[in-house]
Amino acid sequence: MALIGRRSCLGVSVIPCEQDPQLRSQIENFAEVLKTQAHTLGNHGLDEADFYQSPIFRGAVEKLRGEYSATMRGKREFVQHVLNHMEDGGHIASWDRTQGKARNDYYVRLNSGRSAVIDLKGCLDGENTNKFERPADADEFITWSLCTNPGADPRRNAWSGIHTRLSAEMIARNKRVDGVVIWDMICGTLGRPCPKLAELDGSVRRTNVGPFLTPPPCIYVFPSVIPSRSNPKATAQSLDEVELLVAFQAAFACKPDEVNYVDFEIDDQAYELSRRTVIRRAGVVQHASDLTVIQRV
Repeated sequence: MALIGRRSCLGVSVIPCEQDPQLRSQIENFAEVLKTQAHTLGNHGLDEADFYQSPIFRGAVEKLRGEYSATMRGKREFVQHVLNHMEDGGHIASWDRTQGKARNDYYVRLNSGRSAVIDLKGCLDGENTNKFERPADADEFITWSLCTNPGADPRRNAWSGIHTRLSAEMIARNKRVDGVVIWDMICGTLGRPCPKLAELDGSVRRTNVGPFLTPPPCIYVFPSVIPSRSNPKATAQSLDEVELLVAFQAAFACKPDEVNYVDFEIDDQAYELSRRTVIRRAGVVQHASDLTVIQRV
């Protein structure tokens, strides 16, 4: 990976935040204790061997997992407060939830009169990231990742989502995404410290949105075209070309050198389609892949 230009003020990385190794260690240690000592909890009346052969432990784990990861209620509350803040501040004209069986989540009317569609996702390393449809009437289409698992690795998730999943789906199936926002209610908390808040001049970069106090979002701008055999290199649009991302930047004090630009390049030889993904920030290549074969299904 070649690095060019000056170093970003947030360091060279796919995303500025990183996994807290101490927190991760504590989570792993507690999970191990839970696996080996769960039979001592509760009043199930079973001995150790019978307990682990019963469905009680696995069922309880799956129930908790479902409660924490499947529900979108807390995530939608955060999103709706964010969009209300953007509308109240004049950064967007209006917004609404999609209706019925629509595959996407929110329609946004931009100040120019253009329309933007937001597709909400969880952690980007999941297969659900590949499942999206850009409506024909969408002038802009944005993926918004809300990964509320404090034990997840932000850098692994960002790269897996952008390169492994989104780029493959976009190129193989000619489905365009204008950008990605990675941001949720645990950004800037003890579970996920945000380096954007470490300002040397002491300035405060948090924004109140309803009950949430949030740092600036992480914004990724994608190309306006899908790379093809006749045009194998697709360079990211300028930020000004994606009006909804401009609105996010302006509403939440995201600095110009914090915006990420994503380029794609393809190579179609020997019946194998490969792509390279490059992420730039502040004039510096933050991360770049080798040419990677797209596994089509």
